[in-house]
Amino acid sequence: MNDKAAMLKLEKLSRWAERLIDPRLQARVEALDTRLNEFGVDPWGFDPRYLKYALPLGALLYRKYFRVETVGIRNVPAGRVLLIANHSGQIPIDGALIVLSMLLEAEPPRMVRSMVETWVPTLPLVSYFFPRTGQIVGTRENCRQLLDREEIILAFPEGVRGISKTFSRRYQLQEFGLGFMRLALMTGAPIVPVAVVGAEEQIPSLLDFKPLARLLSMPAFPVTPFFPWLGPLGILPLPVKIRIYFGRPMSFRGDPDEEDEVMMPKVKRVRRTIQRMLRDGLKVRRGIFW
Repeated sequence: MNDKAAMLKLEKLSRWAERLIDPRLQARVEALDTRLNEFGVDPWGFDPRYLKYALPLGALLYRKYFRVETVGIRNVPAGRVLLIANHSGQIPIDGALIVLSMLLEAEPPRMVRSMVETWVPTLPLVSYFFPRTGQIVGTRENCRQLLDREEIILAFPEGVRGISKTFSRRYQLQEFGLGFMRLALMTGAPIVPVAVVGAEEQIPSLLDFKPLARLLSMPAFPVTPFFPWLGPLGILPLPVKIRIYFGRPMSFRGDPDEEDEVMMPKVKRVRRTIQRMLRDGLKVRRGIFW
């Protein structure tokens, strides 16, 4: 097949795929405030054309599989914002659902730039797909520049400590890093605390097999009731009910270069707020799947 025939086939496939897209979802993508270059991408590789095709599947998972409910999404102010959330579940479904909540339910829809670990770009396919759908490596400079553009950053200060927790420690927040607070002080961005209830049960980890994790250069190697016994099927998330709580914005003042001891009380205040939101969310839910 020559190049011209291949291009024609690709264009036909694209037109066919576009006919399958819900016009309401397409309209939300088109309503995003994006600043793209002449190639249709931004400096971090975000390409709304990829989001247009990925959003229908995301909406299906969001609405039908996890049956996500949001509380307080109007607490997210316009302009630059840091969403600070708990992290759990072995794979970052919680991050994807928070991003989807702002795309599907916020008015107007907004693109959340989720900070990912530096090892993520080493993964095949993921390293290509994540930037195209707006996710970024969580360096301070990346985040500062995006906040200066009045965008939303999503950060998980627990990092891999949160996502690799065993089931016995579910909904117990791990220690928070300080980087998000230094970023908030540097840019003047308000912090919106976010609590995700339900993701802890999506892939319950019985133990973290650290020797194998080190051998495979992975941050953790979870052993679950289904993985590794069922192979790749063992990491299929359970269809748990997810609720996302957005708290009221928190503002902080201070020198972003202060010593850790000065920064820690501010960080602990955010952590206590999210822990309280998690407790409140757990009190009102009826069960894991509803």
